[in-house]
Amino acid sequence: MTQTPALAPIDWSGRWKAFQAARRRSDDAAYWDERSKTFTVADAPSTYVEDFLRLAAIRPGETVLDMGCGTGALSIPLGAVGHKVVAADFSAGMLGVMERTLAEKAIASVRPVQMSWEDDWEARGVGEKSVDVCMASRSMAVADLQAALDKLCRTARRRVCVTLATGSSPRMDNRVFRVMGLPEDVARDYLFAFNMLADGGFCPEVSYIRSVRRDRFSSREDARDRYRKMAEQALDQLRASARAAALARLERWLDEQLVPAGDEAGAPAKLHGAREGGEAGEWLRLKDPQITTWAFVAWDVER
Repeated sequence: MTQTPALAPIDWSGRWKAFQAARRRSDDAAYWDERSKTFTVADAPSTYVEDFLRLAAIRPGETVLDMGCGTGALSIPLGAVGHKVVAADFSAGMLGVMERTLAEKAIASVRPVQMSWEDDWEARGVGEKSVDVCMASRSMAVADLQAALDKLCRTARRRVCVTLATGSSPRMDNRVFRVMGLPEDVARDYLFAFNMLADGGFCPEVSYIRSVRRDRFSSREDARDRYRKMAEQALDQLRASARAAALARLERWLDEQLVPAGDEAGAPAKLHGAREGGEAGEWLRLKDPQITTWAFVAWDVER
């Protein structure tokens, strides 16, 4: 009888690290501190948040770590129904926005913690098996994905729930690459996580959440700079004439897409601060939002 050959092991962690090294560098805390000035926690319901919390199936009375909580899109509704939540993020600006919302809503069960994936969590008061459920929503742009997954598993007593990209990186908008005539950025982050977990003996479940992203900009220059930075690696590969043509196509696209953001639910009509030249002005947004499909990956920590 012919014996089926064993599959060669794949170093998913090593592949992830190589993949991340080739990507644009992840944005640091200072970037997100600045971006927090354009973020709000809208009262309007979010389909993404509703779907995430439904799939997470957190039980009454369970405690939660929301790692990479941002402005509290998940932490705030969990705290509002009585869950004790450790809401962690490396951006003081993002935490500040969340803390103001918590104060406005008189929610006392959410504890903000400034903490990164690479920090010593124990030193921040987030120890082994310290919460029932760990969540990481759209926040796993890390150099070492295996280490991040291991931290979540060590911290949770029952369950871990994360969302990762199924297509392009969440930091990219392939519409811009298509408009500029550049090769599209494609990522399958969730496949790396799924395979790392499966190799570790876990049984991850996968569902999908379709989300709408509506970025806002303080000025046209802000939008232009954001998208140029997004595509800078691809632009650097072009000759000067091709680069100039790609940037001209971006300008035409921005002409078509940028509109005032004051009619958005939860968005202020005016910029609180100064634009170039010192004048207060309207927030801007893209006419057509970015549509992203996320993989919701969840697993029980007991194998």
